[in-house]
Amino acid sequence: MPTYKAPLRDMRFLMNEVFDFPAHYTTLSNGADATPDMVDAIVGECARLCEEVLAPINLSGDLEGCHFDNSVVTTPKGFKDAYDQYVAGGWQGLSHPTEYGGQGLPMSLNLIKAEMMGTANWSFTMYPGLSLGCMNTIMQYGDEAQKNVYMPPLVEGRWSGTMCLTEPQCGTDLGQIKTKAEPQADGTYKLTGTKIFISAGEHDLTENIVHIVLARLPDAPKGTRGISLFIVPKFIPDAQGNVGERNSVSCGSIEHKMGIRASATCVMNFDNAIGYLIGLPNKGLEAMFTFMNTARIGTAVQGVAHAELSYQGALAYAKERRSMRALSGKKEPEQIADALIYHADVRRMLLTQKVIAEGGRAMIYYASQYADHMTNGIIENDQKKYEYWDDKLGFFTPILKGFLTELGLESANIGMQVFGGHGYIKEHGMEQIARDARIATLYEGTTGIQALDLLGRKVLLQSKGKAVRDFTADVLKFCGRHARDKQMRRYVWDLTKLCAQWNYLTTRIMLTARKDRDIVSAACNDFLMYSGYVTMAYFWALQAAVAYEKLANGGAEQAEFYQAKIQTAEFYFERLLPRAAGHAGSMLSPSKSLMQLDKDAFAFG
Repeated sequence: MPTYKAPLRDMRFLMNEVFDFPAHYTTLSNGADATPDMVDAIVGECARLCEEVLAPINLSGDLEGCHFDNSVVTTPKGFKDAYDQYVAGGWQGLSHPTEYGGQGLPMSLNLIKAEMMGTANWSFTMYPGLSLGCMNTIMQYGDEAQKNVYMPPLVEGRWSGTMCLTEPQCGTDLGQIKTKAEPQADGTYKLTGTKIFISAGEHDLTENIVHIVLARLPDAPKGTRGISLFIVPKFIPDAQGNVGERNSVSCGSIEHKMGIRASATCVMNFDNAIGYLIGLPNKGLEAMFTFMNTARIGTAVQGVAHAELSYQGALAYAKERRSMRALSGKKEPEQIADALIYHADVRRMLLTQKVIAEGGRAMIYYASQYADHMTNGIIENDQKKYEYWDDKLGFFTPILKGFLTELGLESANIGMQVFGGHGYIKEHGMEQIARDARIATLYEGTTGIQALDLLGRKVLLQSKGKAVRDFTADVLKFCGRHARDKQMRRYVWDLTKLCAQWNYLTTRIMLTARKDRDIVSAACNDFLMYSGYVTMAYFWALQAAVAYEKLANGGAEQAEFYQAKIQTAEFYFERLLPRAAGHAGSMLSPSKSLMQLDKDAFAFG
């Protein structure tokens, strides 16, 4: 079983030396308390919680799973105690307003916290994690009464929240939802319908669960234009905001899943359940995207988390396990064979895991600063500020979610490969990581949905290619600053060519789509993966530039740390970045080879 150790040196390198979080926090209205000492203490204490409390129940939670009995869901042994410690530490309200009992710190700290928790125990992290989107939705779209009733217990962690969107007949296509909401004389609504795949829909960790539910009013327009959003609590709060009578919402069953087995994935039945409209009628989808963007970034964190945990397990094993001799000669002549880490192909696998974990972490941290500004827009009631940063973050969201979860799954599979046959055995914990990682590419929108969102909506429809032009302009500014630096020349040259190619590919697809409408769907997956590899290349070049500067002028870390960063960046540019070329060639292929085969010719009986 991999023993999780929070990668604090890499985290502090990114926060303090690459992205200058201390300076960033001075620009935020809620950043005054995020001093370097405070942030360091928070990160260190969270690492302790993850290493000592959450990680030890990761494997046991998977083996035991959740228990279901007559609508009651019980989490695995140790989860309730761990959750109580989590609540006692004030972790749930880390980045939520002090007026509701939170600590009021920037949202980025919550994402950093989520990465450590998710790496230590993703199943556990999903319980408090789902509450965050619920809290953000109520905070942005709820009225004052709703905020005063629901935010304090949610921020404390005494209550938890869910998102109830999907139904048996529809997944991502929410225009098909059938759950009904009938208005009542007292201003409430009665909701009837069934929701599926509801993470943390029922459990024994909190005294109440607040469901955010999509449903249709009787006179609602068809499709996505006729969806409203409702708050449906498991127990209806009384006048004082305490838990009151039981609502008519219940768990019909829990899913038996490939992975994240300690996280309850529920079928939720609403039988004339009392609900409260949040936001405007028939505008629920707009409000829901607050929830979804939060969830998608959280899922992107999962890609990094599984890459990191699998890497830690594989690295320790590769240093201890001995097999054959290295082709370049004996490395450990006193031993019967050399350790796996001396074999070039094993190093290829380990370095692939390393660049995914550390490169993905850099991408998340960069985006987290956008999330800070976006959240400040909500806190300050500045709609223009919110929309500006939401649009900028929106371009990265599908790349982060789609690309990082695909690479996180790749890293998890590589970890098993390093272990060989032992990686297939439960007691070593590596196959659990692969099973847990598999869902990340599916929920909150599959990779294909993320790709369509990126290319079809964010790049072509909304910005006419401007989203790509804006980001590549920032990358080219970086290239300009380092153009005369001999050590950075290879990175600058590659990135400059890639920026030009990325814009060219975008324009070509845009023009081709005028005659071949299927090209957008045909090209979108390759476009997303290409975008991901180029984006990660920029962040590896950025880390290399900082490492070179610190080697020359001194930094917080030892020289060996910075040298390792440079060598890892070299590996990424030489071994992983060339994958982008294949995606570039594939995305420009006409859609004909995909669409010409008759549906009855796919198989012959």
